[in-house]
Amino acid sequence: MKTIATYDSGASSFTLEKGVWRGTFPIADLPKWVTFYRQQMERYPAQVASYAEDAKALEALATELRGRQ
Repeated sequence: MKTIATYDSGASSFTLEKGVWRGTFPIADLPKWVTFYRQQMERYPAQVASYAEDAKALEALATELRGRQ
């Protein structure tokens, strides 16, 4: 299932969506979430495919935001 990460500059937050699940977090926490999903891939190898989608979406968002600076 594809994961989508979007940035809301007005609220200084990002939203991570996967299927029916959705979570919104402060943009300052983006690096923490990238780290979290990378650690989950190491801890739970059987779920790597699921966590990899989340990490990929968050990393793409981080790259996009760095490009805006």
